[in-house]
Amino acid sequence: MIPTHPDAMTTAWLEQALAAPRHSLAGFSATPIGTGQMSKSFRLALEWKEAGGGPTSIVAKCPASDEGTRSIAQALNCYTLELGWYRELSHTISVNCPQCLFQDSSHDDLDFVLLLEDMAPARQGDQLAGASIPQIEAALRQAARLHAPYWADLRLNDIAWLRPKDSSGNMVRMLMPPLFLQFRERYANRLSSDILEMGAAFVARLDKYLDYVPNAPTAQHRDFRIDNILFSPDAGEAHIVDWQTLGVGSGIADVAYLIGTSIADPKERAKEEQRLVDYYANQLVNLGVIPNTVQIWREYKLYAFSGFLMAVFAAMNVGRTERGDEMFAVMTERPAWQALHLGSLSLL
Repeated sequence: MIPTHPDAMTTAWLEQALAAPRHSLAGFSATPIGTGQMSKSFRLALEWKEAGGGPTSIVAKCPASDEGTRSIAQALNCYTLELGWYRELSHTISVNCPQCLFQDSSHDDLDFVLLLEDMAPARQGDQLAGASIPQIEAALRQAARLHAPYWADLRLNDIAWLRPKDSSGNMVRMLMPPLFLQFRERYANRLSSDILEMGAAFVARLDKYLDYVPNAPTAQHRDFRIDNILFSPDAGEAHIVDWQTLGVGSGIADVAYLIGTSIADPKERAKEEQRLVDYYANQLVNLGVIPNTVQIWREYKLYAFSGFLMAVFAAMNVGRTERGDEMFAVMTERPAWQALHLGSLSLL
């Protein structure tokens, strides 16, 4: 049986999962960490009978306990994508991410457990507070490392578990219009009328957005925001987590999503974004990719909607919390101002 919560784990199970000798683990304790909505993460403090018996701290990632959230995760292939990342792609793409120490899952991946390297003292970014420019630059260096190896590489289409389910795209097309109506009602007193009107216009043109074929498809994180990034204390290094939205698409969508959702001040974002996009393009060049910079900027403007779309869809499909409501409001608001500033609707 797969232990999908620390309460179901035992010292014997952890010893076996970590390939440690029997009876070498004296005990462990679990503390919830992170702000995940689709799954839950816990830091496990491990007490070994002898010094050096194993890691003193690891992270266990488990499925959500809420049945509605688990159903959405299954429909969108979320758990399969993250398991596939750690099983396969993380070994061929040199992006900074935690090492996977153990994984197990049911045949449909709805029940699973991941044991991951603890990246402390690196700390999770704060979506509500926003990111500093050095943090954005550190994240963009990792974005380039994620995107460069498979830039415009059709081999990604041969990875069966990475291909989206037909039902996933249909679900977004079908659910987004009614979800936006609910979202608009929930946040009517929190978000500007300009944002909500732009959102309605975007939803009306959703098919054109979803049908757009990117210039250079690559491996794409698709939830590339600072809540899913761990930063070193000096912000010089970034480590990427939460691979449940992994897919094939435009790398620049990750860049637009990061900048749009993570810079709190819209004036600072407007001032810095062209330079930051150029910074990302230069990182690709350093990794042997020669990008079409004109096309990159055009796709950057188009994919300003990526953060808006994700925020609306996620807000109405996961369990509500006070922090979650405000986080989704912020995640909608920031890229909406970005899209309005860039005139992104004109591309649809």
